[in-house]
Amino acid sequence: MKMRDPTALMWAEACALLARAEQLQRQFFFIGSREHCPAWEPPVDMVETEREIFVCVALPGVSAQQIEILFEADSLVISGERLLPSGMRAALIHRLEIPHGRFERRVALPTEAVELKRRDLIDGCLLLTLGKA
Repeated sequence: MKMRDPTALMWAEACALLARAEQLQRQFFFIGSREHCPAWEPPVDMVETEREIFVCVALPGVSAQQIEILFEADSLVISGERLLPSGMRAALIHRLEIPHGRFERRVALPTEAVELKRRDLIDGCLLLTLGKA
């Protein structure tokens, strides 16, 4: 039985892990399309208590002024735009993995009657507290 080279095995495993990481990134930051206007969709966490719904949206590099929050029927719609920093706009790009441009995320709410109680942008995450009626 032929023994395998441990270095080759480690490299193969490392390459497989990198491929899986890139696949996961594409899964969470994928391009959506709403009415012929391409937009990326940020990942969202949503948890519910007896009185509130908490929503966390990953929006690295997006300022609070660039975020719009709407309630449509039984859905929450978060949209806006992530702009490249001004110094990067004229630079030669070697790798660009963090999405930029227009984003929109539509999330079904577990209940229709909600109100926005609190909105914070902390460490690149939009944190929403929704009160249940």
